[in-house]
Amino acid sequence: MLIIVTVLCYFGLLMIFSRLTGRKADNETFFRANRRSPWYMVAFGMVGASISGITFVSVPGMVMRTDMTYLQMCLGFIVGYFLVAFILLPVYYRLNLTTIYAYLRHRLGRRAYKTGASFFLLSKMTGAAVRFYVVCIILQRFVLDRLGVPFVLTVLVMVALIWFYTRRGGIKTLVFTDTFQTFCMFAALILIIFQVVAQLGMTPGQAVEAVANDVHSLVFVFDDWVSRQYFWKQFLSGAFVVVVMTGLDQDMMQKNLTCKSLPEAQKDMCTYGFAFVPANLLFLVLGILLMMLARKQGMALPEMGDDLLPMFAATGRLGELVVVLFTIGIVAASFSSADSALAALTTSFCVDVCERPDDERLRKRAHFGIALLFVVFILVFKVLNSTSVIDAIYILCSYTYGPLLGLFAFGLFTRRQPKDAWVPCIAVASPLLCFALDGLVSAATGYRFGYELLMLNGLLTFVGLWLSGLFLRGKGAVTVVRQ
Repeated sequence: MLIIVTVLCYFGLLMIFSRLTGRKADNETFFRANRRSPWYMVAFGMVGASISGITFVSVPGMVMRTDMTYLQMCLGFIVGYFLVAFILLPVYYRLNLTTIYAYLRHRLGRRAYKTGASFFLLSKMTGAAVRFYVVCIILQRFVLDRLGVPFVLTVLVMVALIWFYTRRGGIKTLVFTDTFQTFCMFAALILIIFQVVAQLGMTPGQAVEAVANDVHSLVFVFDDWVSRQYFWKQFLSGAFVVVVMTGLDQDMMQKNLTCKSLPEAQKDMCTYGFAFVPANLLFLVLGILLMMLARKQGMALPEMGDDLLPMFAATGRLGELVVVLFTIGIVAASFSSADSALAALTTSFCVDVCERPDDERLRKRAHFGIALLFVVFILVFKVLNSTSVIDAIYILCSYTYGPLLGLFAFGLFTRRQPKDAWVPCIAVASPLLCFALDGLVSAATGYRFGYELLMLNGLLTFVGLWLSGLFLRGKGAVTVVRQ
């Protein structure tokens, strides 16, 4: 009951923000917040929007297998955010875009535009649904099963809460709710860390020293280039992941496009890019402290890293205060991720698919319909009930971002025009070819591609677009759009 009351009180606060920001809202408010968002609020809120409920649960458990090497990737994130700020944002602002995939129509053609939007809708719906499914499962397992609440009702209520506070103000509401939710998430995280330190009988200074001396505090790997934790693999992958999964993702870019001007949007992007290293450092430190506490109490570590934090925080082993804090943290992280995905999917469907950005009736129907589809996806994952299937879905999402990387790179760094009719085929063929190459290389050498598969996927799409342009005649091979 304590967790349920916490969730309801938290939702009540979100509804207050929704009421204040949703007055006299129209499509311009829902899609672009009238381009009046303060950059510092967007920057702070984007940290929480980028950290899903899975991150809140999974990152502390990473130290069990990969130590603190994830920070190498976070350092690459900084480079990626600067690339987005000074290469992609100027293009989006110059064209005054509502959705970023409209750039593909300006530069490459209508089919390229529809292809980019379609890949986004597919990857975002599956990825966001899986992330929210994991959060629903955690609440179901530790709380609602004991009360006899069916999982279907849990999902319906959770998604309905998100739909209810985003249905009017859309992205304008999310700028404010994400700021609030990011504050709640980090407040909960820091207070949980202090509670664990107290359970260990340490002062904060002693805890810092103990973490630094722990065997799992390894951050940099320079001596094993084959390892997935090798520094340059992690660093470069981090940069590319940000460029693709933030700069080419309508969900992540939509709030940035609500800033008053390009310089403010660039300040916002660079500011929260730097925030990811200390943010993820806190999660990893918590993981090491929890492992210390498990050893002190003679507890066996869970087989799955994702179970490390819930094993302590959701079961009352650290006291009722931590149960409340864990609930606030995971709900804040999951809501701020899922609500922005719902708004972005609605925006892309209305603007990119239907091409009716001024139709408020369509927007309201689409928002409700996508929320229902969100519920369906989550319930399908429950029926499948297989971790390997969920992993496969995440792999599918990573494959779908590769063609987006190739499309935008071709548009930005060449002046050639591809054969527009071939673009959908090229975008589908590239991930399939990557899948085949991954299997062949693995069978021949034992090497499995990691995040570098994203770069290979983008490269294949780029080459395919380049070759298709050879079939255009005369001046048709060169675009007249200024870069």
